[in-house]
Amino acid sequence: MRLIILDRDGVINEDSDAFVKSLEEWRPLPGAIDAIARLSRAGWTIAIATNQSGLARGYFSTATLEAMHAHLRQLVAEQGGQVDLIRYCPHGPNDGCDCRKPKSGLFQQIAAHFACDLHNVPTVGDSLRDLQAGVSMGCTPYLVLTGKGQKTASQSLPAGTQTFADLAAVADHLLET
Repeated sequence: MRLIILDRDGVINEDSDAFVKSLEEWRPLPGAIDAIARLSRAGWTIAIATNQSGLARGYFSTATLEAMHAHLRQLVAEQGGQVDLIRYCPHGPNDGCDCRKPKSGLFQQIAAHFACDLHNVPTVGDSLRDLQAGVSMGCTPYLVLTGKGQKTASQSLPAGTQTFADLAAVADHLLET
C-alpha cells in the first residue's frame, strides 16, 4: 500500500484565521482536488489528519464538519479518485488530548486503521505542527507553500523536509518517482 497523509486547511482548502466554519466557507485550493484524485487513481491511499478545534470552540457542529468532508469526498470522486480516511482532532489547544497535532494521535489512528507502519509515508502540511506530528511517527515531511506554508518555510523545519508550491506539485513529484 502506498499511503499519503494530508493536512486539510491550507493544503486542500483555503485556510482562515477565523476558522472554516461552514460548507460555504470551505473552498478548495486550485489544483488540490485534482492532485488528490490523480494520486488516488495511481493507487495511492489517501488519508487526512486535521486539527479542528473550531468544534471545541463552538464555531461549527460535527454535522457541519461532516458536510465539509462529504463535499471533499464528492469532489474527489467526481474526478475518479477517493479519500480513504479522514481523522480529525475535535479538541481545543488546552484540552490536553493526544490527537492534536503536533502530537501523534491522529497519525497513530491512521496507522492502526490501515494496520501499517508509517515509516517513510509522505505527510503533507502547511504548518510546522503538521510536519512534526508526521515525523514523530517516521513519516517523510512535505511542506506546501499554500495556507501558512510561506510563514512556516522560514522556521526550522524537520530534517529532510521537501518544499513544494502546492499539493499539485507534491502529486507531480510523487507520480514521477
